[in-house]
Amino acid sequence: MGNFRFVHNNINVRDLEKSLAFYGEALDLREVKRINAEDGSFVIVYLSDGTSGGHLLELTWLRDWNRDYNLGDNEFHLAFETDDYEGAFKKHTRMGCVCYVNEKMGIYFINDPDGYWLEVVPSKKND
Repeated sequence: MGNFRFVHNNINVRDLEKSLAFYGEALDLREVKRINAEDGSFVIVYLSDGTSGGHLLELTWLRDWNRDYNLGDNEFHLAFETDDYEGAFKKHTRMGCVCYVNEKMGIYFINDPDGYWLEVVPSKKND
């Protein structure tokens, strides 16, 4: 069996343009690839931070999905590291998307437009 590489994580979104704007503003992720179904039934957009070795976030929009996604207890999350933790926290607070702060651990979470939790952690450069 060959070696495996981590390629992407997928989340489904209700409003693709709103999600693209959020991920661009909140986390500086940019579209690098798009797949449009010939029949218009779905659009898949891959986002990148340009530095994470090819790991992508895949946003999938489904035309015929007409309700919010069931996120369960929302125990699933993606984590993002930042060199400017304080600046990021201030920005996310201004955006109104901070949903949980764990001061003891030195981390916080933000919500995307569909309610997915995204963890923000400080860079470990000082460890």
